Amino acid sequence: MANGEACIIFANQAENLRKFSQDNNFLYFTGLNIPNAILVLIKSADAVQEMLFIERGIPEREVWDGKKMTKDEAQQISEIRRVLYLDEYDATMSMWCPMLNKIHANIGFVALDQPLNYALYRLEPLRIRFPQIQIADITPLITPLRKIKDAWEIEQMQKAIDITGEGILDIIRQARASMYEYELEAMLFYRMQRSGAHHWGFAPIIASGINAATLHYGQNNCRIEEGQLVLMDVGAAYNNYSADVTRCFPVSESFSDRQRQIYQLVLDVQKEIIEMIKPGVSLMDLQVRTRELLAESALAIGLIKDLDEITRYYMHGVSHFLGLDTHDLGGRNAILEAGNVITVEPGIYIPEENLGVRIEDDVLVTESGNHVLSHNIPKEISEIEEIRRKALS
Repeated sequence: MANGEACIIFANQAENLRKFSQDNNFLYFTGLNIPNAILVLIKSADAVQEMLFIERGIPEREVWDGKKMTKDEAQQISEIRRVLYLDEYDATMSMWCPMLNKIHANIGFVALDQPLNYALYRLEPLRIRFPQIQIADITPLITPLRKIKDAWEIEQMQKAIDITGEGILDIIRQARASMYEYELEAMLFYRMQRSGAHHWGFAPIIASGINAATLHYGQNNCRIEEGQLVLMDVGAAYNNYSADVTRCFPVSESFSDRQRQIYQLVLDVQKEIIEMIKPGVSLMDLQVRTRELLAESALAIGLIKDLDEITRYYMHGVSHFLGLDTHDLGGRNAILEAGNVITVEPGIYIPEENLGVRIEDDVLVTESGNHVLSHNIPKEISEIEEIRRKALS
């Protein structure tokens, strides 16, 4: 930030009778899981003013809403010394705004045909009264920070991944033909709730048969038939840090010959791409090589007749950053650095055969290479078939 610039980060708003989930940027900078708060950072004369605005407790409302966080509690958790109440925000900003020329805020992206989100709504009076101030999205400022995970952040992600893995194993052990996809989803959600992960990182995909050939399938309401392959693209969130893991398994005791062929093809490609991961490699390097490998393998088994035809059966990116957001800040052209966590998720989708296979792991970039955070979640054919045999015996 330059002198005369500020950051204003708005917490999410509380919704009546809905479970609260915090804005990830606000949580990242404050550690506070409270609604309706505002963080203000102002840089002037090479010094930074930190101010946190929280709701004032109203004793008469406590029987309905419970007690609000106190100033002392907010200071202790956030380590921000200057804590004020929300009803002091307008007067405080009226004092500072004449000296500002730019405000970075978590405004996100809102299409022109949509109403203003809360951040833009709160900033609109400020923009009108102080027209010299430029409003900018905060993402470019915080992307370099959030891309690099520290040890505590990696611990949260590992916890989310481990819980997700336990839920995946629950499903592989308990799934039966004639169940519905949402029953498998419920098994994982039960595991998450018991383990202290109270939110999904993203809407779960539980796709059987031809549904697995739809990349963002989300209905999860079809009956699972004997002989089908089930694709699970799921992730728990722990302290808002998300897992993102995909596994496939046969509803029968074993893969069919064709399922085995396509699954092993995708698995071999995934392993080779993971081996490439180290500092200095770009996500585009991973994508280009993934497409080359899948095309060569698909050509070898006769799925395609020309290498360029691979886009018919593989049409998405192989990797994205992972963190507080499932598709975390970083961009698809980024160069990998130690401390990044990314996904690796090649796939082959053949709707005419009612078959879709995607295998996805979460990988930490280290100084010397990489570490697969989801390595304990089985993905070898022999491992999966052994679990299914024991489950169905």
